[in-house]
Amino acid sequence: MKRRTGFLVGGAALAAALGAGALVYDGGSVETADGRGDLPPATAPVTRADLVQSTTVDGTVDFAQRRPVKAAVPGTVTVAAREGAKVTRGRALYELDDKPVTLLYGPVPAFREMTVGARGSDVLQLERNLVALGYGSGLRVDPHFDEATEAAVKRWQKSLNRTPSGTVGKGDVVFQPAEVTVVRADAALADQVGPDTAVLTVASTRPVVRAELDRADVSLTAPGTRVEVTLPSGATARGEVTGTVRPEDPGEPAAGPAQDSVVVEVALEGGASAVSEEDAKATASVRFVRESRKGVLTVPVEAVVALRGADGGYGLQIVEGDTSRMVRVETGMTADGRIEVSGAQLAEGQEVGVAKE
Repeated sequence: MKRRTGFLVGGAALAAALGAGALVYDGGSVETADGRGDLPPATAPVTRADLVQSTTVDGTVDFAQRRPVKAAVPGTVTVAAREGAKVTRGRALYELDDKPVTLLYGPVPAFREMTVGARGSDVLQLERNLVALGYGSGLRVDPHFDEATEAAVKRWQKSLNRTPSGTVGKGDVVFQPAEVTVVRADAALADQVGPDTAVLTVASTRPVVRAELDRADVSLTAPGTRVEVTLPSGATARGEVTGTVRPEDPGEPAAGPAQDSVVVEVALEGGASAVSEEDAKATASVRFVRESRKGVLTVPVEAVVALRGADGGYGLQIVEGDTSRMVRVETGMTADGRIEVSGAQLAEGQEVGVAKE
C-alpha cells in the first residue's frame, strides 16, 4: 500500500520544524540561531491561500456492495455467469442443470420452495416481482401464496420456457436488493456446485473507488469524508467515503483482528459516467481531505519565530527595507510546508524573515 501524507500538525510538529537555524527572539534585538544580525538571511512574502491537510493512497475502480451468490441446490453449471454483465429483474444470472436461475428484487433471500399455502415476506416480494414483470393480473399482493399467485407464477414460467408448475422451487430464483453487476464468475461451465459453493460474485451497479488505509487513519473512514480521486486516465473526480468493506483477496486467508489496514469505499460524483472509460485493473490515486482552511494568511513554516521569555508563543520578523520588527502571531493549520498565521499587525504581501536552510 503506497501512502503519501501531505500535512504537518500541532505544536510538537511545529517545534520540530523550528530546529537548528530557525529564528529565535528573546525580547531584545532579533537574532538568528547562529548569531547573525537584525536582518534575516532571507525573506518570503505573506500570502493568502487555501491550506489542505490530506493523505493520499492508491485505489482501484470497483462496484459497491460486493457479495457472493451461492447455489441453493446441488447441480451442474450449464451456463456460467458472464463477468461484467448488468443483470436486471427477471433475467438469468446463470443456469444450473439447464434451468435458468432468475434474478428478482427483494431483501429476503430465497430460502425455501414457495407453493400454494405458503405465507411470509418472501411470498410478498415474489408477488411484487410478478406484478413488476407484468404477470400480476388478478393477483392481490400480500404474504399469502394462493391460487392467484399460482396462476401468475405459471404465466411467468411459460415466458421462461419452464414447465408451468406454479411452484417456485428452492434455487429457481435469487433475490437481490436491485439490479446487479456480475464482477466475477466463481464457477465455470460444467462445474459441480452445491449449497456452500459460490457460483458468482455480484455488486451493485454503482461504481466506487476502493482504497486501503492504515488503521492509524481510521478517522478518514467516517462516511461523508471528502475525497479527491485521480482516475487511471488522469481525469479527476470528487467523491466521499460511504463506508468500509472487508478486504477481498481470494488467494489469501481471511485477516484476523490484528489486521493493520482497513478498506474504504468512495462514491464518486457523476456516478457511472465518471468511470465509464476507466481501466478497472489500473491504479487510481485517492486523496483523503482531513481538514481545509480557505483564504488564510500563510508563511513558510521556517519563518515562524519561537519567542523566548515568560509569555513564549510564536512571532514573525517583518522586514521593511533595511529594518525589521517582531510581531506576535497566532499559528493554525500547517500543510505542504506552509502554516496559517494571524495577528493584528499582519497583512498579505508583507515580507517576513526566513531561517537559513
